[in-house]
Amino acid sequence: MNFSQEIIAWYLINKRDLPWRETSDPYIIWLSEIIMQQTRVEQGTPYFHKFAEKYPTVTDFARASEDEILKNWQGLGYYSRGRNMHHTARMVMEEHAGYFPKKYDELLKLKGIGDYTAAAISSFSSNEPKAVVDGNVFRLLSRFFGIDSPINSTAGKKAFTTLANQVMDVENAGTYNQAAMEFGSLQCRPVRPDCSICPLRQGCEAYQSDRVRLLPVKLKPAKLRNRYFYFIAAVKGDRILMQKRGPKDIWQNLYQLPLFETESTVAAHEILNDPRFRELFGTEAIIKSISPPVKQSLSHQRLHSQFIEIRRFQDPMIETDEYLFANCTDLQSLAQPKLIFEFLEKFL
Repeated sequence: MNFSQEIIAWYLINKRDLPWRETSDPYIIWLSEIIMQQTRVEQGTPYFHKFAEKYPTVTDFARASEDEILKNWQGLGYYSRGRNMHHTARMVMEEHAGYFPKKYDELLKLKGIGDYTAAAISSFSSNEPKAVVDGNVFRLLSRFFGIDSPINSTAGKKAFTTLANQVMDVENAGTYNQAAMEFGSLQCRPVRPDCSICPLRQGCEAYQSDRVRLLPVKLKPAKLRNRYFYFIAAVKGDRILMQKRGPKDIWQNLYQLPLFETESTVAAHEILNDPRFRELFGTEAIIKSISPPVKQSLSHQRLHSQFIEIRRFQDPMIETDEYLFANCTDLQSLAQPKLIFEFLEKFL
């Protein structure tokens, strides 16, 4: 059995009709690859269409402001991807005269592009023989070759990448990479794959040894960090106080409601007694309403959030780079975390 030929043959019959497969333009492929990272195809496809239509060239992307990019990114999560893309687009304009690189080694020099993305762009746009190794490919290789090295360990990643490059069809690198990822996504699924119709089952070590459910092996993730957020909804007429987040934390440079973070869950009235709150809103503020708790899991954090609407507060008079009063009708222009955006849609 020729592994790569079987994969490609299956792909040509079963592949999904995805818009970014219709081009060899490295810029458009880059858009799709970054947008689809840690995102389901169903969720990411509308964003791909939006960005490709709004920014048809890397020049258009580079000319946009970071705030505009983040606003259009809203709802996708992992906002560092959007910021890195904006930085990369400007690098392409400055260092590559507006021509998006196609070569693996050049792509690796761009911000937000690692081995996987560089291999994908280079192989899909110019057929460069660099194997793409994503979660789907890890799973396919682990099962077919019966490898139990943890796929999220340093040694495991290195071993699987070496193997992927050994088994790929170097003459048809782009097609093979697409095929391997698609096979892992649709046929060699994480849960309950239909091995009875799999064209690789006769040579599959996991199938032959009844270990399909046991592979691939992953190291247990680090324990999630719990964080406790209390957001303040402070409305003055048709304006609401917003706070811009700083660097080196989640939601960098996005706008939120004024936030008070605590070490553990506290009662809402305790927030009003916090010296930081009194300095910002005064001592006469009272609670008008409190939202039910909202839980949100990020990659390494679990957020426990509540929204506290207040009245009779002093006007902070602190319009700075961090705080501003925004017209409630203009909030659409501010890039916000999904948590904040969804609350304000219901609140206002």
